[in-house]
Amino acid sequence: MAGGTEAFPDLGKHCQFDDCHQLDFLPFTCDGCRHVFCLDHRSSKSHDCPKSDHKSRKVVVCETCSMSIETTGRDGEDEKAILERHDKSGDCDPKKKKKPTCPVRRCKEVLTFSNTSTCKTCQLKVCLKHRFPADHACQKVSSSSSSQVKAVNGRWNDSFLAALASRNKQDCAKGSKSPRPPSSSTPSIKAC
Repeated sequence: MAGGTEAFPDLGKHCQFDDCHQLDFLPFTCDGCRHVFCLDHRSSKSHDCPKSDHKSRKVVVCETCSMSIETTGRDGEDEKAILERHDKSGDCDPKKKKKPTCPVRRCKEVLTFSNTSTCKTCQLKVCLKHRFPADHACQKVSSSSSSQVKAVNGRWNDSFLAALASRNKQDCAKGSKSPRPPSSSTPSIKAC
């Protein structure tokens, strides 16, 4: 069946699916059976391609070490025999099976290349959810921030007590006419 139109006979091709034969100006050639198909029948599933898996890669996963072993091109060989050969080769290491996880408590996220973040402060590898120092209880930041908080709380507490003492038990609402001047040891904070 020739493609195209009367004016352009070489333009486009007809779909080779049995029930279709639609003229397609951008046809697809199947990699397996080498037939030409339209957009609707281009996938190997849609046209029941007999050679659909000719380029696919097949692997067997070892249950001991979670390593994948390619079986493409070994059609006659049994999967069990391939796994036994892998086990005897010395490449099978059970320690490789355990994947690294986020060290934050109750986080079970497996750390991969794309979701791992290294803290610049404590050099801890964590998942993206816990990448900020406050989220993973960063040791260096938490110790310095807690000392800063204590210092701020201490200064605030001292200034509050000094202001309270400078009030000399007078009510702020009544407005005292002669407030006591603060001594040199107390900070100058007006309580009223």
